[in-house]
Amino acid sequence: MTKTLADLVSYRYGIETDLGADRPAEGLLAQILDRRSHRRWTPDPVPEDLLQLLFACAFSASAKSDLQQSGVVVVRDKAVQQAITDLIPAMPWIATAPVFMIWIGDNHRIRRICEMRGKPFGNDHLDSFLNAATDTALAMQTFILAAESQGLGCCPISNVRNHAAAIAEMLKLPPHTFPYAGLCLGYPAREGFSSMRLPLTRFVHDDTYNEATLAADIDGYDRRRAARHAPPKTSWRDVERWGEPDFYGWSEDKARQVAVTERDNLGPFVRAQGMKLD
Repeated sequence: MTKTLADLVSYRYGIETDLGADRPAEGLLAQILDRRSHRRWTPDPVPEDLLQLLFACAFSASAKSDLQQSGVVVVRDKAVQQAITDLIPAMPWIATAPVFMIWIGDNHRIRRICEMRGKPFGNDHLDSFLNAATDTALAMQTFILAAESQGLGCCPISNVRNHAAAIAEMLKLPPHTFPYAGLCLGYPAREGFSSMRLPLTRFVHDDTYNEATLAADIDGYDRRRAARHAPPKTSWRDVERWGEPDFYGWSEDKARQVAVTERDNLGPFVRAQGMKLD
C-alpha cells in the first residue's frame, strides 16, 4: 500500500485521520510532517558551498517590513564551540556537531543604517525586539527545512539564552543584538526522534480562542504519547519536590519544567544591550 500524508499526520499526532489520504507521502509536506531533531552525526563534513546555499535559502524567509533583522554566527573556532558546550554540559552534541552556529536577533543593523542616512531611530520599544526575534525564528526554521531537504539533520539549542551575556561576549555581538538560539548541523548518524504533537484543536481556533476541550485534549494526548514513548522514571523532574504520581505524562513533565524559574536574566541582558522592552 502506498504511504500517504495521512499516515504521516496520524503518526505525528497519534490520532488516526484521513487528512491527506488522497496525497502520497512525498514532497515538502511529507518532509515537514516527518521532520525530527538529530543529535548524533557521521564524520562527513558539510560542504561549504552547500552551507552557503542553505543560508541563501534561510534569509529568503519572510521578514517584517523587509527590515531583515536576523543574522547568524557560524562558530568555526572549535575552542569556542567547546566553550559553549562547557556552558551547557547536558548537551554534548554541541561539541560533536560538524557545524555549530548561533542565530542572532539583529536590531543593530537598522540603527546603523539610520545613522548612515541621518535619520533618528524612532522605534525604541518592545516591538523592535519582537520583530528581530521573529525574523530570526523564521530564518532559522527556513534554514532547518532547507537543510533537511538535503539529507542533513539539525538540533536547535534554546539553552544558549541561559548564557546570553557570556555567548554575546564570545561572539563579540554589538549593542542591540542578542543570541536567539544555537543550531547543530550535520549528516545524521541515526534516525532522529519524532515528537508527537498536541491535537490540532489546541492550535487552531475558529473566530475566537476556544479551550472548552482543553482538559480532555491534554489528557488524551498524555495517554497517547505515553503509550508510544513514556518518559522513564529516571527522567522525572523534581521528584523530591513534587513526588511520584500514579501517571507521569507530558503535561506533568512540562508543568514541573516551567515551575522552575529560568532565564530571568534575559530581560536584563537585552536591556544592557541597549534595547528597550516597554
